[in-house]
Amino acid sequence: MIFTEMEITTGKMESNIIDRYVDNKIRIGILTSPTEQASVIPISNLIEILKSLSKSIVIITGNASYDFFKHQPDIACYDNSHPMEKNLLKKIIYYLHAQCRDSYFLLKNRNNVEAWIFFMGGEREFIPILTAHLLKKPVLLYIPGSAVRDAKFSKDPLLKPTEILSARAHNLADYIILYSPNLISEWNLEPYRHKIIIASRHFLDINTFTVTIPFIDRPPLIGYIGRLSGEKGIQNFAKALPSILGNQQNLRVLIGGNGQLKGAIETALTKQGLIDKVDLPDWISHDDLPGFLNRLRLLVLPSYTEGLPNIMLEAMACGTPVLATPVGAIPDIIKDGETGFIMENNSPKCIAENVERALSSPHLETIANNGRRFVEKNFTFEMMVVKWKEILDLL
Repeated sequence: MIFTEMEITTGKMESNIIDRYVDNKIRIGILTSPTEQASVIPISNLIEILKSLSKSIVIITGNASYDFFKHQPDIACYDNSHPMEKNLLKKIIYYLHAQCRDSYFLLKNRNNVEAWIFFMGGEREFIPILTAHLLKKPVLLYIPGSAVRDAKFSKDPLLKPTEILSARAHNLADYIILYSPNLISEWNLEPYRHKIIIASRHFLDINTFTVTIPFIDRPPLIGYIGRLSGEKGIQNFAKALPSILGNQQNLRVLIGGNGQLKGAIETALTKQGLIDKVDLPDWISHDDLPGFLNRLRLLVLPSYTEGLPNIMLEAMACGTPVLATPVGAIPDIIKDGETGFIMENNSPKCIAENVERALSSPHLETIANNGRRFVEKNFTFEMMVVKWKEILDLL
């Protein structure tokens, strides 16, 4: 299947063009757990792809993503919102209530949906997955990030139940979709290799995520942008800052985002006497993100676990080099010294040494340009539509 450049408009193919290649569109349902703002763009990207390949889309979602999708006329949207509680008992009650409500929505749409995709938080959706299975609807479990590893590194007290629920979900799914073959062993999914599909839902609007500030004109600024939670390794980055800023007096740091560790990071920076050298904007909207990325000379992603982080691709498209840990699909994208930088681990010492290595590289601007060309070539809307058509043809 070949599409010409004339058939692509700002990274997206016109629906009438795609229709020429789609003979058997099906009705698709998507279910996610209630989400934070960070999850809206990944879900939106998946829906944009599936709109081209489906007769209709039903989405069951909550919180930020429900607020985003509820007014879209071409999507049937059902609300499973509930508060993001810290209290353990309340978390369990809200979870069980949401599972029952989600299952009710599945039953309500049994004649409107031919296949269900369980996306953000899908590994925890055991009861709805079981419901879809009993309704004889194909189940695609799309795992953008391991629920078990996220729970482990964020020290979630519900780690053990998460492990049990995830295993049940893996068993019931007809197909499991991952971003990279690396994740099969990394997330202990070897027993399910026979039903694993490798696919992405990432595509970039290269007219939005592009270079607006030439690399040579950027200020001495490095940063992290994303969720401030344990699995992201952000506390280790904060611990590395005394060494980083001690060696480079003119350097400033940006830590953009919100999450459970926001207060702890601010407190640590104050105790270290570094608060005046670190900018701490709250959540950065997607519209404002290109402007922030174009100010950075280096984006640091010190994660313990990842799937395929959006922010990495968006930074690279903006000509911003990325330093990251070799987890998830990151090594598929970043080749050390070629398209970015890889650090061996996310210990504060290792982060500090690799930040210095990256910033002192005589080829830093060339590496930034290589990264930009790589994502522009490999993350187009056209490529994602073709791959997802292959997946839906399996159903």
